[in-house]
Parts: sequence; C-alpha cells; structure tokens
Amino acid sequence: MRWNNHSATSPEQEKHLQEVLGVDPTIARLLLQRGIHNFEEAKVFFRPKLSDLHDPFLMKDMSKAVNRVLQAIENKEKIMVYGDYDVDGTTSVALVFDYLTSFYEPVIPYVPDRYEEGYGVSFLGIDRAKEAECSLIIALDCGIKAIDKVAYAKEKGIDFIICDHHRPGEEVPNAVAILNPKQDDCPYPYKELCGCGIGFKLIQALHQKRELDFNDLISSLDLVATAIGADIVPITGENRVLAHYGLEQINTKSRPGFKAIIEFNKKNFLDITDVVFIIGPRINAAGRMKHGLHAVELLIEKNYSKAKEIASSIEHFNKNRRDTDKHITEEALHQIEALGEQNNFTSVVYQENWHKGVIGIVASRMTETYYRPTLVFTKSGDKLAASARSVKGFDVYNALEASAEYIEQFGGHMYAAGLTLKEENYETFKQKFEEVVKNSIDPKLLEPEICYEDELNFSQITPKFNRILKQFAPFGPSNMSPLFLARNVKDTGFAKTVGGDGSHLKATLFQKAPGARFDTIGFGLGEKLALLQKQSPVDIIFSIEENEWNGNLRLQLRLRDIKKSEHK
Repeated sequence: MRWNNHSATSPEQEKHLQEVLGVDPTIARLLLQRGIHNFEEAKVFFRPKLSDLHDPFLMKDMSKAVNRVLQAIENKEKIMVYGDYDVDGTTSVALVFDYLTSFYEPVIPYVPDRYEEGYGVSFLGIDRAKEAECSLIIALDCGIKAIDKVAYAKEKGIDFIICDHHRPGEEVPNAVAILNPKQDDCPYPYKELCGCGIGFKLIQALHQKRELDFNDLISSLDLVATAIGADIVPITGENRVLAHYGLEQINTKSRPGFKAIIEFNKKNFLDITDVVFIIGPRINAAGRMKHGLHAVELLIEKNYSKAKEIASSIEHFNKNRRDTDKHITEEALHQIEALGEQNNFTSVVYQENWHKGVIGIVASRMTETYYRPTLVFTKSGDKLAASARSVKGFDVYNALEASAEYIEQFGGHMYAAGLTLKEENYETFKQKFEEVVKNSIDPKLLEPEICYEDELNFSQITPKFNRILKQFAPFGPSNMSPLFLARNVKDTGFAKTVGGDGSHLKATLFQKAPGARFDTIGFGLGEKLALLQKQSPVDIIFSIEENEWNGNLRLQLRLRDIKKSEHK
C-alpha cells in the first residue's frame, strides 16, 4: 500500500487549539484535520447536543410534505410507507411506520421484492398501493429518479412524498413534495443525511407541527444511527449528533429487535463499527436472501419473544448469505483470471445464476482483491442487473453516467451504485466502461492507499491520550478512527501468525524508550511475519484500541501495515 500523510495544518492554529483546549499537539492536529479550529467548534464536536439539530422546515418542500400527511390523516386516507430493501430503506420504513401508527392506524409498510421488483419504486408496488386503497405513498431512501412511476401513480389517484438522499437527475418526479438536501435549490444546511435521516427530519417536522415534545422522538434514533453506519455517510454535523444519541439508545434502551440480534452475537456494548458489522448485515440479509419486510417486522416488533423468533430466522438468512457470497466471490475471481483481465482498469464479471442479493458484497470483495472499479452482473428477469463498487477517490457514478448510452437504468453514489442493462449490450458496455475509467482515473488510485494522521512515539501512547481519542467517536467517513505512524520499532522475538490459516499477525513491539512496548494484532498481516523475524527496525501504521482480558483493560495496537524502516 501507498503510505500517505494528509495532515498539513497551520502551526499557529495548532498552538491556539493547544492553549484554549489544554491538549497536546497531536490532539490539536487531529481536531484541525476534522475542521475544528476554535473552542466553540470543539465543544460541539466533543459534546453533541440534540439542540444542534437543524430546524426540519429549512428543507425544501418540508411544509408541503407535512401538510399533505396531516391532510391524509384528517381525511382518513390510507398511507403506504415505502422503502428500499437495504438497511437504510428498511430502518426508514420502520421509523416512519412506527411514528405514524403511534397515533394513526391506516398505514401500510411496503418493501419491494429485490427479485420481482428490483431497486426503488416499482410499478407493482404502486399497483399494490392502489389495491390497498392507499392515496398517499411516502417513499424513503428511493424515488428521486422515479419520474415515470410517480406519473403512473398520479394517474391512479396516488400522491407521492419522496424522502431521498441520492443524487437527483436533471429532471425530478412530479411529486407533492421532494425532501432531498442534495437538490441544488434546497437551502437545508446539512447535505449528507442518509434516507433514514431524512425520514427522521419528516417525523421531527410532523411532531413540531403537532406541538409535541421533541424528546418523544429520541427512542427512534437507534434506527437512524444504524442507517448512518450501514450507509457509510459522513459522520459529521447532524449525522454525528444523530449517531451519538442513537448509539446511546442502542446500548441503554434497545428495541426488542436490536436486543435479540445483540443477544445472538453476545455483545455487551456496541460502537458504530459493531452496528455496521453485526446489526447491518443481519438486517440486509433479510432483503438479500428472503424479503426486506422481515427486517421491518423485526424492527417494529414490541414483544421480545416474537422479536427473538424473527431474529433467529434472520440469523439463518445471514449464514446462508455468507456461504453464498463466499462461493460467488471465488467464481468471480476465477472468471477474471480465466479472461486474463487482472491488469484491466476495471473488473467486470457476469454469470446469469449468481444470487442477486449478494452481488454488492461480491463487488466489494473483488475491489479488495484487485483494487479496481468493479461491476458484478447477474440475470434479473429479461435484463442484467449489476452492483458497482469503486476505489477511494474515483467516482463510479460519473463513470456510469459517461457509459449511459448502453444502460437502461442506474443510480447511486460516488463509491456504490446499481444498474440494469439489456443482455445484448453487456459486452459493448463492458468495453465502454473500461475505456471511460482508463481515460479518467489517476493511475495512483489503482494502488491502495493508507493515510495516517500523525507520527507518534510509543511513549506518547498513554491511558490519558486514549481517553481523549475515545471522545472522537462515533467514527466513520470524514471522522475515521485515527491512524498513526511509528518508526524504528522492533519485535521482542515472539512474533507469530495466528488464526486457522495463519493469516493474522500477533507480536509485542518496542521502541528504544524504556518500557515503551505494546502488544499488537494485525488482521490479514500474517505474510509480514518475516519482516519482524529479521530483527531489523520496521515502521508501522496502527490504531489504538483497548483489549480486555480477565477483567483487565490494556491498550494494544491494531496494526494496519508494516514496512522495513527507512529512517535509522
């Protein structure tokens, strides 16, 4: 991997923060790298408050959305709460459904079938709304590109409110209201909310309009925090506040569905990483292997025994998902090798019977292997459907836009997208996509990069330093867990590989300073054992974590990469 340090900060600003906050130079630099320049900004960062949330009515069309929902309630109309089948979509449906049904009964939750309907708003979903006599659909985490679907619904006498965070196209649907801060003319101050976050702003506005206490809504922030973590949105601004209080909710007053998942996985305390890797995959597994409504049922269930039953079946779905994605990843990697495409600028693979529910995960795994913008296709009805994943710094959405002449439909973000195309266009599209990426990507981006934030000596790593670092959480995009560089460290002589296949590395490393030694673990770094056994100094990039053993808490280093030391 390329090692990089993006920590250019002003010495004057560093000194100012050290003085006003009483922190050491490293903490001051970490804060500056996160856009924090003074005492007030640091206070907001370290002490998030619900009062820091913006007025939801600053969002374009919020008044229209609230008035239409209240009109539906007054006229006793049936409302369909419609969301996508991933974590962001299903938590959004659970959130808005829970809120509305707390005071109004004629509400139907709806999640499209991944295989029968595909991503986002579908004609079939609208037909189901019509059959159920719904006259209002609230679309969550989808809908911003559903121009023809919204027009179709209007013909059937159904209005749409769209709550979406994906990029709008040049034209937007003719809905009653579109809540999406990414619209050019939306004045809302924070642009990085996930779909569930926008759903929360809608219920916040409804609650405000009904002149009720905001504190009633705090219990729903566990859903928002889960969506924030799983959808990989920046954990800055409002997202940081929502994630902070949502995690608090998960760890103190967890809803039965989350409690059941946590119990199955024997965790006492969950941070945002646990939410992403424990709760997220299980909610996703329902939509991938069965149906997203199973996840919604789990999230809205009030009875713990019933929640435990649903969680048990979802645990089973998740095991099947793991087995399936492992098998398909092996096939996809073999296909790249068989075609001799290891040195392409892209990885594009297709097999008609690959499970549509896991192709996104497979695309992520392939990106880890070849580190290229990646598309994994499978057959979906009479079309091909794909999940796209990208590498750091490259916008795959723009690359798809430049290849759009061969695509039927696409949508997504800079790093993840979905698309469909006709089978006869597959080879032509594949060539076009390769050409677009080849002509637009900086070759450096095809080599994995690891960025550290500062250089540390082992003597600086103290319990006090770690206590301050822990207050930087919750971590995520734009506020990642800090990585540090340490130079000229050596193994004490007992380094070894661990894990069933010896793929992980365990060692105790020291620097010259007396007593400056730490236990370290490097997942996936087993191949670096020889470097340590040479007893030559090495440089390491690492994060700091706590390890509990027999009731004792000790600091240990999580190794991210190791190289022979260049500085003696």
